[in-house]
Amino acid sequence: MSHIPTCTRGPCLFTDGRPAAHCNSEGSTVKKSLGGPLAPKVSALSKSSDLEKKKFTMIYSLPHIKVLRVLSRLKLLQTGITVVVLPPVFILYHMGEVPFFLVSYTTGLSLFAGVMLYATSHFFRRVVGMMYLDSSQTTLKVSHLTFWGRRRDIYLPVSDVMTIGDTGDSVNETILKLKRYSSPQTFYFSIRFGLVVDKKGFQKVFGSLK
Repeated sequence: MSHIPTCTRGPCLFTDGRPAAHCNSEGSTVKKSLGGPLAPKVSALSKSSDLEKKKFTMIYSLPHIKVLRVLSRLKLLQTGITVVVLPPVFILYHMGEVPFFLVSYTTGLSLFAGVMLYATSHFFRRVVGMMYLDSSQTTLKVSHLTFWGRRRDIYLPVSDVMTIGDTGDSVNETILKLKRYSSPQTFYFSIRFGLVVDKKGFQKVFGSLK
């Protein structure tokens, strides 16, 4: 019984896990050349200044990114409060003015809140707020949050971006992965909570939504 290689962009795998020839965006097999397998063709991007001059069209937006921005910046406020509150509490404890219970409770609460905020902030930095596609449909601009809760734009070749099918996700899932062939870095976006502004452009990058 033969095994059929399946993929939509980049390297293919047989259904039993063995590597096969590479496929193009329509899933057709690409012939090998020079006696070895072909790597996914990734076009080199121009300088950031040149990319910023390009005309981009929004294809995806997450309205809730504003809430995530506020929560991401909240950790800075919480850190400031901890730095201000804890020293006086320890001083008052050594002076015998407050019981040990209050010191331990205040310290534990501050540390727990800090760990939770920094942990969630790590996830928030991987959430995609907006995505844009240039007029030639070869460059994807992805906007996400930085550690400080500010916006950061990165530019990716469309040929380097995995389709939803290639990531192993289903379009019906709440959270989807944005992955690249050339990097292990992963971002996250949601069709359920986000808005697909340009369906045709979105499908150009991530494949069919059916």
